[in-house]
Amino acid sequence: QLQLVESGGGLVQPGGSLRLSCGASGFTLDHYAIGWFRQAPGKEREGVSAISANGGKINYSDSVKGRFTIPRDNAKNTVYLQMNNLKPEDTAIYYCGADRFSPYISTLHASDFGTWGQGTQVTVSS
Repeated sequence: QLQLVESGGGLVQPGGSLRLSCGASGFTLDHYAIGWFRQAPGKEREGVSAISANGGKINYSDSVKGRFTIPRDNAKNTVYLQMNNLKPEDTAIYYCGADRFSPYISTLHASDFGTWGQGTQVTVSS
């Protein structure tokens, strides 16, 4: 069964950092563009960042540009989301997904992604 697994969430103070990990079970990530998305209570799932299969194309939402990065290590079958200078509005459940249509782009449209993980909670609060 193809499955993504997120980890690394937690409680952090404003201005702090967290690194989320997205691993795969049953398949290798290097064939897929991977996206990170988040969903806060009462809000729709929004794209945060995405990276193409070979890492050549990366996309960030305006809300996280300059604070988050999305390194991937295909040898470890893992895509990370490095989050710095966290703000209370970053509080959400974070999900990773695999692009169903193309490994070559880095779209932030949630409808293009599937094989979602269970999510990991990130809470930014003092």
